[in-house]
Amino acid sequence: MGTDRTGTAAPPSSTKEVQGGTDLLTLRAQLARAEKAARRAPTPVPVRPAQLSAKPVKPQREVDLAGVATDDFSLARAHARLREAVYEGHYHVCAHAIGHARAEGFLEHDIMQVLLAGRVRAVYPEDRRWLVCGYFEACGVALPLHVVVQHPYGRSSGHGGSEDAVLDIVTAFVPKHPHHIISRARLAVMLRYDDEQIRSRTAQVGNRAGHRSKGKWKRSA
Repeated sequence: MGTDRTGTAAPPSSTKEVQGGTDLLTLRAQLARAEKAARRAPTPVPVRPAQLSAKPVKPQREVDLAGVATDDFSLARAHARLREAVYEGHYHVCAHAIGHARAEGFLEHDIMQVLLAGRVRAVYPEDRRWLVCGYFEACGVALPLHVVVQHPYGRSSGHGGSEDAVLDIVTAFVPKHPHHIISRARLAVMLRYDDEQIRSRTAQVGNRAGHRSKGKWKRSA
């Protein structure tokens, strides 16, 4: 029991009220600090579904990378020369690339975008070719696009100077494995046996040969 200034005992109810008010202020301060800490905490990253998680890329075999240069110096030198030729207009799109563009739904503009914004992933010194990897957009979806460019030595556009050399865009295609580098053997087979002609066929009205007809609409009597 407390006492007041006159020395008389203070009523116990006032002491309980003071303690209750102090506890309430302490609780409010704790709640305020907890709210500030919750606002400062970073937003948790949503969990990606297991079926949408990216699968690890399998390492390529050494036999696939035989005869292919992937060092930084070769790639940087090839990329600088590639951009210079594209900016100067010293390039030629071959029929093989045009056939793949018609069949797979990309345009020459997409090939040029890959050559400028993509990156050289591999250099084939013996074949004088570069593999350029990038993306093109189709219906709002970004799809991978690989372009194979050949730089001829000793051949020019007609003036005989090396600065006038024309780069041949040998082929362009949508890869099945965009993170893998195409081996020399696979690239040679693709360029040798891949058909440049796009074959089309017009379907005839009616059933196929050997199939019975289900009948047609008949006029009413």
